[in-house]
Amino acid sequence: MTAEQANKDRIGRAFEQWAAGTGTPFDILADDATWTVTGNSPAAGSYPSRQAFLDAVIGPFNARMSGPLKPVVRGLYADGDWVIALFDASGTARDGQPYRNTYTWYMRLAGERIVEVIAFFDAIEFTDLWTRVAPR
Repeated sequence: MTAEQANKDRIGRAFEQWAAGTGTPFDILADDATWTVTGNSPAAGSYPSRQAFLDAVIGPFNARMSGPLKPVVRGLYADGDWVIALFDASGTARDGQPYRNTYTWYMRLAGERIVEVIAFFDAIEFTDLWTRVAPR
């Protein structure tokens, strides 16, 4: 198996675990990974570490949801150290309204860890959730 295929398989397993509620891709994110959210949403910017990203984005996002976000992968694509995931994710916000978004994450791996991510999503949908629902 090539390193490229191993990376694609590793990311595929992380998304399968996320969908099953037994893990997330954040579990294989290196401590010093950089995560960049593109665009103009309240989460847009670059985060210099796993913990900075979890504290600033994932924790507050999850605190606005009544349950876990569920991903459905449309496709995984690998090129060298990079794996691209195109996926839809949905859940229910604390106010009972649905949250649905389409994401593309470009993930660079080194060894068995994700060391860099560039994330794209519908900033309007994200911003609506972020401003409409107060975190618990």
